[in-house]
Parts: sequence; C-alpha cells; structure tokens
Amino acid sequence: MKTRLGVNIDHVATLRNARGEGHPDIAKAANEVIKNGADLITIHVREDQRHIKKSDAIFLKKKIKKPINLEMAPTIEMLNFALKLKPKYVCIVPEKRKEITTEGGLNLNQRNLKKIINKLKSKGIEVSLFINPKTNDVKRSFNLGSNAIEIHTGSFASAFKNRNKNKIKTEFDKIKNCQVACNKTTMKFNVGHGLTYESATYLKKLNNINEFNIGHFIVGESLFVGFSKVVKKFKRILKN
Repeated sequence: MKTRLGVNIDHVATLRNARGEGHPDIAKAANEVIKNGADLITIHVREDQRHIKKSDAIFLKKKIKKPINLEMAPTIEMLNFALKLKPKYVCIVPEKRKEITTEGGLNLNQRNLKKIINKLKSKGIEVSLFINPKTNDVKRSFNLGSNAIEIHTGSFASAFKNRNKNKIKTEFDKIKNCQVACNKTTMKFNVGHGLTYESATYLKKLNNINEFNIGHFIVGESLFVGFSKVVKKFKRILKN
C-alpha cells in the first residue's frame, strides 16, 4: 500500500498575509511541493479566514493538478462552501476562534455532524473526521458514515519534542490501537498534526497508514533548505 503525503500550505498564506500583499504565492508553493512528490494539498479554511481564504481555495482548485483536501469546521456555512468548491476530500475538524492551532480531535456528539457527512458524500466528496486517538472515536466515526479518520498526533509529536520515551510509547500505542480498530471497518486510516522527520519515521512503523498530513514543519524547515529537500525527505520516510 502506497502511503500518501498531504502537504498543508496554510502557513505560506500566514506569511503572505503578514504584509497583506500577494507574496509568497500560494499556488506557486502548492505546485512546488507537488513537483517534489506531494500527493495532495491540504488547506484549512477557517471561518475567520486567518490564513487560507475562501478565494485562495477556489484559486488553488483551478491552478493545481493534484487533489485538494479541505479541512473545515462542521458548520452549515462551511458545508455550503465545500459543496461549492467540490474538493476531492474534506476533513472535518474542530475549530475555536482563539486557538493558535487545532488543539484536539473532533467532538463527535455535534448534532449536525451526520447530516454534514451525508451531504458531502452525496456529492462524491470523500469525508474524513479528525479525531483523538481513542478507539471509541474510531467506532463512532464509522457509525457516522465517515470514509476515513485522521488521528490527531499532537500528543505523540509533543512527546518527541520533549524526548519523553515513556510518553512516546504510550501515545504510539494509542494510535496503533486506533489503527487496529479502523482495520475492522471500511475506513481509511490517516494521521497528522505536529509531525517532523523523527516522529513521522517512528510512526511509519505502523503498516498501511493511508496518508500523512504535514504542514507547519514542512513550511518552516523549507525556509532553510527549500521545499524540494523537505518534501523529498518525507517521501523517502513514507516509502520505507
């Protein structure tokens, strides 16, 4: 099974927005990572549009030849936008206005969630849910009708940052258990959030991960060595 690499380019837009001008160009960034091996482009259009804007998403859809994975909050406003954009993939994520980055997995008790999933699927959009590494959330995602899950790997990645070996093993085991639960369903198994070369290499011990979504580290590291080297290195990691 080929493991796909989704590259999140939100923070190219963050840099662009700092000056309120058009540079760096997000389409150029997207095409650069695609040229070097990215299988899809991930973008989180937040309701406050703090980095990627709705107009950016529409522009990217026209300018790139790889699929877009749209991360969005489970709201009617964002549902309507996704139905207009018609990306190949949608990942439904939690969203708080004041958070710096996504702080955890989705609350699966939200009233409209199943309705939103079904509406997206009815238009041929493949839906994933961004969840905490809990086996019950895997089962509930399947019952809600999701095509895939994406495990929030933030705690696992933080354990690497802090060199906490016991925490690394604990968090890895949680993710592994989720994969076992996922394999009993028809859902695809994706991972993402906070991953680096080191943590992605460790996580690749799990066979048959469908997709890694990585953004902040790729954009940040590329300031020093360029998108080409960073994306190609992740592709080598995911291939091994």
